[in-house]
Amino acid sequence: MRGQSGIALVEILVVIAIIVLILLVVLPPFSSIKEGQVLDNAVENVISALNKARTQTLSSLDSSEYGVHFESDQILIFKGKVFSANDPDNESVEITPPATISNVTLGGVSASEGELYFARLSGVPDKSGTVTVSVTSDSKIITISPTGAVSKN
Repeated sequence: MRGQSGIALVEILVVIAIIVLILLVVLPPFSSIKEGQVLDNAVENVISALNKARTQTLSSLDSSEYGVHFESDQILIFKGKVFSANDPDNESVEITPPATISNVTLGGVSASEGELYFARLSGVPDKSGTVTVSVTSDSKIITISPTGAVSKN
């Protein structure tokens, strides 16, 4: 009697089942790692925008103050003391989904959007407070102190 060579259908199904089980165990942690990286990048983008606006103000770039306007999906660096959405000089810093700016509390007022500007000679913000950046499973809070220093938790 001769043995048959080749792969049986049952063997193929067993291999596919093993691969599916391995993927089900391995993929969820990668998803949470990616979300964590997206959150960290969004927090760094917010801090970078705040520091850029403050630095431009302290260096008296164009003899002006600079500020930051927060929206759920972006940060806008603006020139002057008042934010204008239609100003072509606004610099946009995008927040990569699934990260969002979920809460802005400036000057004791909590909202989904907000803005502040830095005083020209001192770099002190007109409002201090917090900005919360969130993903599905986590969030981080950025604190803007009355001196203009920015920190994260």
